[in-house]
Amino acid sequence: MERVKTLGYLLGIRRDFTWFFSCIPKKVLKAMRNHSVVSEFIVLGLSADPQIQALLFVLFFVIYILTLMGNLMLLLVIRVDSQLHNPMYFFLGQLSFLDLCHSSVTVPKLLENLLSEQKTISFQGCMAQVFFVFATGGTESCLLAVMAYDRYVAISSPLLYGQMMNRKLCMGLVWGSLGLGFTDALINILVALNLDFCEAQNIHHFSCELPSLYPLSCSDVSASFTALLCSSLLHFFGNFLLIFFSYICIFFTILSISSTAGRSKAFSTCSFHLTAVSFFYGSGLLRYLMPNSGSTQEFICSLQYSVITPMLNPLFYSLKNKEVKAAVRKMLRQCS
Repeated sequence: MERVKTLGYLLGIRRDFTWFFSCIPKKVLKAMRNHSVVSEFIVLGLSADPQIQALLFVLFFVIYILTLMGNLMLLLVIRVDSQLHNPMYFFLGQLSFLDLCHSSVTVPKLLENLLSEQKTISFQGCMAQVFFVFATGGTESCLLAVMAYDRYVAISSPLLYGQMMNRKLCMGLVWGSLGLGFTDALINILVALNLDFCEAQNIHHFSCELPSLYPLSCSDVSASFTALLCSSLLHFFGNFLLIFFSYICIFFTILSISSTAGRSKAFSTCSFHLTAVSFFYGSGLLRYLMPNSGSTQEFICSLQYSVITPMLNPLFYSLKNKEVKAAVRKMLRQCS
């Protein structure tokens, strides 16, 4: 009898949990529909000319394949080569993974729209794209700040580097970056879900980004814009300041190095990271802080941080890096 009662109790709990989790998506989708008459958007993209669209498809397809190959190769090399099992390359591996994710949020849909006649994206799909662009971009912003701190520790305290940047701290910094990035994205998307979209459907852009959605809203966008502005200033600009101060400390540390060879090695170590920071922040901050106008400059900035930078980052960190090049050659010899 006791077993029957216990079994009945457990089955009751299971039914309650099943009902609860099945209701959550329906309620979320219902809230989305209540806040928007528009069920889908039309992504106008980069050009309306079919011939140019075909050329753009080939171009971005090649860029996306190179992005996948470059970042996967870097991840594999860092994984299999024991010489690269240190904090610098651990963070570089996380950056490669983020670049894969960040590029995959927008480029596949961009390629689909270049071949499709309808060029539509559902409201839910658009909001999901906004969220993951924010989440991956915000996480990468934090990770670049972490990598700047890592370079400072490596240059200022080389003998204590392994002890200071231990695996526990490195994992904590990566998880902290993920947490901040996804929290920032969640705040922005929750505020954006309160926007109403009534009639206008044409997005004058190649992907769903909040600045491109504001002109389509028939409700007050001030709350969402304020959240976007605050997150851009606090999150992205805050990380940029951390990177800036880290490199000021690095610069003075390098000046204190007596040997010319030591200075040259320290500068070359930081040059890859500085290049990646310049490309990411230069285009990202301009895109989210400039007024939305559908200009060519907006397209260039968006393409820079969402399409071009994920392809270039593996090149920045491998072309002039002797350790990575040696690891790649070693892996290719083993494969052949």
